[in-house]
Amino acid sequence: MKLIKKNLFLIICIIILGLCLYYVDDISNYISRSLEKNPSVIAPNGNTYKRNLDFIYVQNTNDFIPLSYNDILNIYYTITNSGLKNFTFYCPSEYKKCTDDVSTISNNQEILSYINNFVHPFNSFSNIQTTIYESGEVNITINYLYTEDEIIKINEKVDEIYNNLIINNMNDYDKIKTIHDYIIDNTKYDVERNNNEEESKYNSYKAYGPLIEGYATCSGYTDAMALFLEKMNIKNFKVATELMQEDISGHVWNAVFVDNKWLHLDLTWDDPVSEDGKDYLQHKYFLITSEELTKTDSEGDVVVKDHIFNKRIYPELTNN
Repeated sequence: MKLIKKNLFLIICIIILGLCLYYVDDISNYISRSLEKNPSVIAPNGNTYKRNLDFIYVQNTNDFIPLSYNDILNIYYTITNSGLKNFTFYCPSEYKKCTDDVSTISNNQEILSYINNFVHPFNSFSNIQTTIYESGEVNITINYLYTEDEIIKINEKVDEIYNNLIINNMNDYDKIKTIHDYIIDNTKYDVERNNNEEESKYNSYKAYGPLIEGYATCSGYTDAMALFLEKMNIKNFKVATELMQEDISGHVWNAVFVDNKWLHLDLTWDDPVSEDGKDYLQHKYFLITSEELTKTDSEGDVVVKDHIFNKRIYPELTNN
């Protein structure tokens, strides 16, 4: 009986030793993290579509030890802007509200969508999953909106359109107008998706819709235009309706930096859905100031509320 117990004990020890050897890296990493007050995090290099742009609301960072709410926003922006699928950072012990602030940001879809509006369209996400551990470790998993196959096809189409339409001696205004007009002339608003997402057969909510399939909703128009603005090396970001308003489902359009000022550009409203079924091309929302935007929205019998935006998120647009 003693021999059986002795052999059983030996077998258990061998199993434990084997597991320790197999998971030696994970164990050593866990121990080192536990002993280290603020574990180091290597700054991401970023993919091809990383923007080296900082905005007032969010900025790129190389410091992944957050000490404030804004630091966490910058971390989320940086890792999304870098095109990372997974990332881990750690809340330091001296930042007592860190995990609470991470939870606030990660569970607020409006905040996450605001962050999404400042990155390159190909680095925009469909969703972000955040796991917070009691130790202060924060794991982030990002699922991106565009597939690799879609990116290849869209890039080919963008190059084709750009090379056929854009002439070297064009100024920025003429380049933007040429692409603005092309997208509108070759795209129909996807009424079915607007009325019921499940009914539409088009990828109209992203650039694949207008550029490949010929159908778009506001996010598709905006992403398509943003891709050309990137190719022109013109600073831009996406602006979203402030959703605190009643009876507003949400809208998105482009903000463009031209002639040293930020201007509004809305292809959706320049491509109106008409009752007679005809296609119309307008320039009412083409590179206009915030004051001009408000004035244009107030014209006519119905006041447009889709362009009411959060000035705290987009302060760049409040000084024009």
